[in-house]
Amino acid sequence: MFRTVPPSRTFLRLPLLQLLLLVQAVGRGLGRASPAGGPLEDVVIERYHIPRTCPREVQMGDFVRYHYNGTFEDGKKFDSSYDRSTLVAIVVGVGRLITGMDRGLMGMCVNERRRLIVPPHLGYGSIGVAGLIPPDATLYFDVVLLDVWNKADTVQVSTLLHPAHCPRTVQDSDFVRYHYNGTLLDGTAFDTSYSRGGTYDTYIGSGWLIKGMDQGLLGMCPGERRKIIIPPFLAYGEKGYGTVIPPQASLVFHVLLIDVHNPKDTVQLETLELPPGCVRRAVAGDFMRYHYNGSLMDGTLFDSSYSRNHTYNTYVGRGYIIPGMDQGLQGACIGERRRITIPPHLAYGENGTGDKIPGSAVLIFDVHVIDFHNPEDPVEIKILSRPPETCNETAKSGDYVRYHYNCSLLDGTKLFSSHDYGDPQEATLGANKVIEGLDTGLQGMCVGERRQLVVPPHLAHGESGARGVPGSAVLLFEVELVSREEGLPTGYLFVWHEDPPVNLFEGLDLNKDGEVPPEEFSAFIKAQVSEGKGRLMPGQDPEKTIADMFQNQDRNQDGKITVEELKLKSDEDQERVHEEL
Repeated sequence: MFRTVPPSRTFLRLPLLQLLLLVQAVGRGLGRASPAGGPLEDVVIERYHIPRTCPREVQMGDFVRYHYNGTFEDGKKFDSSYDRSTLVAIVVGVGRLITGMDRGLMGMCVNERRRLIVPPHLGYGSIGVAGLIPPDATLYFDVVLLDVWNKADTVQVSTLLHPAHCPRTVQDSDFVRYHYNGTLLDGTAFDTSYSRGGTYDTYIGSGWLIKGMDQGLLGMCPGERRKIIIPPFLAYGEKGYGTVIPPQASLVFHVLLIDVHNPKDTVQLETLELPPGCVRRAVAGDFMRYHYNGSLMDGTLFDSSYSRNHTYNTYVGRGYIIPGMDQGLQGACIGERRRITIPPHLAYGENGTGDKIPGSAVLIFDVHVIDFHNPEDPVEIKILSRPPETCNETAKSGDYVRYHYNCSLLDGTKLFSSHDYGDPQEATLGANKVIEGLDTGLQGMCVGERRQLVVPPHLAHGESGARGVPGSAVLLFEVELVSREEGLPTGYLFVWHEDPPVNLFEGLDLNKDGEVPPEEFSAFIKAQVSEGKGRLMPGQDPEKTIADMFQNQDRNQDGKITVEELKLKSDEDQERVHEEL
């Protein structure tokens, strides 16, 4: 009804001559009686369904879309938009409708239902419409308003949820991923991204979207929810779209922005926590251990090293990880926490990976750097304190030392401590009894000195780690040298402080019977040690050391040493040189 199409489908506004006749008929008092007994002077409006919310009401000059049923007083239907399955779409208040309908639609809300009683002088008067509406007919319309807009309208944006953190907003030429529910203004759904199991992905301002959506997405934050109302001329206009969006339809989108990036974006870094005293930052070629939580821009977690209770271990700047992470980890300090935002072209690109990282996804990593080192790193030594007295002798390879230590990871995780056992640790330096880095760090120490040692994994427990020590872990030691005993040359179990006795065998043969059993040998060596004439290898059980010495001299293994068997090691070494020559 009321559209400018042939009368076989709807009704036209009357020509001027008919209008004059209608006015004359009204002057003669034609029309339905009012409740007081006289004819109706104006349209009677019954608002029998009023929606809870009414963001706007129909005003003169608005474009409306509505359905209606038209009947006479006796209930006989003379027209219906439902029968034609076509909404009425027309401008109100500019003479394109009968006056009664123009007036009856004013102030109406979308989804409101009204019953209009239109007297003849506001309808088709005394002339009627031949074969369809008799003269002087009062018309009854049941109307439901489905849409209203104006040519002066712009895109209406309402923020339904604004995230607490907004790292960036949508700008022209950005690439966005978002979910949406699309409805007509009356709430009729026509499309949703959720039913397809994936976001809608597109560029902004490049003509890939309707103009109203291009405008409505601008300024959005990832994680933000918006309601965007788009008038038809910024949507699908007079043609509509397929069977789901009728002509001249206003569109309503409820949008959730998942993420946004620009093809020109680089990695974004945000320092969340920087430990004090950062003296070194990671560079390409370093091996790093770090923990991370990886999420999409809307906060969806896709991976976490914490869930595996194991750090992620890799070289930095060598292509073992995605380019954005390779870039984002460089320059970090040990113990630093940083947020690394990586655009898809520096992550997993248009295809994504697996079932957790979709195509064209921006990735956000919250990283905690546990430690890093370079395969060329030496032991880092920092002197914490020295004894007040002058130190003329320091620990060296071969020395037997006793020391206290605390060992931890660089993040402060305690591993081992000699204090837990009450007694100092004991070791002979250079004898491969401790890890290489600790051996190196103990050398050059004075008794009473305290040091801090940073030992890279290739000088500690390597890639495999050890019991209680993760693989590729940098270790932090605090050591204090408790005591030091000068060691023996390699291969020696006992050394003389001065020249040995001229006739050593006579000294060993205590009962002068020409044979030295183990008891005599042990008694003689112990006497030399107690008198300060010589010393045994430190850090070993003296009884075992003496037994080993006796075993070396008892060459025929008969349980006694004869004068022919007894030889000093220096003499043996000299003989061996002559044999080799």
